Amino acid sequence: MADDTASAPHHETPSLGDPDLPQEGESNVVDDPASLVMTGPQNTALESQFPNQMDAPGTDISTQAFFWSSFNISPRRVQRGGWAREVTQQDFAISDEISGVNMYLEAGGIRELHWHQTAEWAIMTRGRCRVTTLSREGLPSVEDVEEGDLWYFPAGLPHSLQGLGPDGAEFVLAFDDGAQSESNTLLITDWFAHTPPEVLAKNFGVAQEVFKDIPLHNLWIFPGDVPGELEKDQAAAGVTWGATEPVIYRLGRSEPVHSNSGGSIRIADSTNFPAATTVAAALVTLEPGAMRELHWHPNADEWQYYLRGQGRMTVFNTGPHANTTDFKAGDVGVVRRNFGHYVENTGDEQLVFLETFKSDHYEEVSLANWLSHLPPALVAAHLNIPEDVIATFPRGAQGITPKR
Repeated sequence: MADDTASAPHHETPSLGDPDLPQEGESNVVDDPASLVMTGPQNTALESQFPNQMDAPGTDISTQAFFWSSFNISPRRVQRGGWAREVTQQDFAISDEISGVNMYLEAGGIRELHWHQTAEWAIMTRGRCRVTTLSREGLPSVEDVEEGDLWYFPAGLPHSLQGLGPDGAEFVLAFDDGAQSESNTLLITDWFAHTPPEVLAKNFGVAQEVFKDIPLHNLWIFPGDVPGELEKDQAAAGVTWGATEPVIYRLGRSEPVHSNSGGSIRIADSTNFPAATTVAAALVTLEPGAMRELHWHPNADEWQYYLRGQGRMTVFNTGPHANTTDFKAGDVGVVRRNFGHYVENTGDEQLVFLETFKSDHYEEVSLANWLSHLPPALVAAHLNIPEDVIATFPRGAQGITPKR
């Protein structure tokens, strides 16, 4: 009788860090370099952006929706006064809860008076900006913001933005709808140009000739004079202190909810920034070698914006699917709700990134916190790790794990 086992494939026992049979990743072909040959067309610049896709960890398995995009590959719309570029669901399919805009206004540059059909949340990334809006009760607000500050405008509230001296303003907007585009806004110049002059005259109680020189096309972004003293603008606008809910929050100056030698996490949601009813956020700083601990978010997708440094993230999904990719300044990432992940600083400088969520509150489940609140015998039975070792695991949520 023939020996059927002679032709059966031989599978070695998986090694630490290579759990699958057959094993995946370059580590299992060290004795077979021919398996790695790539002779087709290659974009080496693009390959260098994603070292953990070219040489994925052996723990990665299968594929899932690509969770990387970048403002660096987005067309930049430029006009006198500033520019903007965006990442929406149209070109980043996985991002259906949040869309993002990166905008710059020169000193004096104005983002014209407008409003949106979605809420607008923003963080200042450099410079200074004067922000105006009107509350649902019809009360005005005029404020100056700087790096690390937030603002939030509910859907339908009118507002304007203007760069201040000496360097203007750069910021990132997050809309609570992945389909929202910066080009899809309700602009005051468009409305004036497309309203009969006699209606404008009747509405404002002036002669029709007053409107003979109004712009026939929208301004969007345009240059202007650098605003004067804040207090004078506030007085001219009729701002009454304490009469309306603040639309800005000084996130960069707030107390971290987690802080250790590995970095810090600052959170802004409706508990400390009541105006922000549809967007919650965390500002994360990681020192070299530190890591945002293994965790997931049960209440919303996580939309990330990388402000500084470089890192890598692995996203764990059902299937199983686990994929690792790399992020640098200007990049955008999305992690679906309930998908496990970490972010590790792989560079030699601070990694700073933003986590935003379409929710009124921030919510997170820490893997370490969960395991530390189970009977040790139960965890040991799952992981084949001695109970006395499990007892040394961190007890409670860490937020950040320092370099070890």
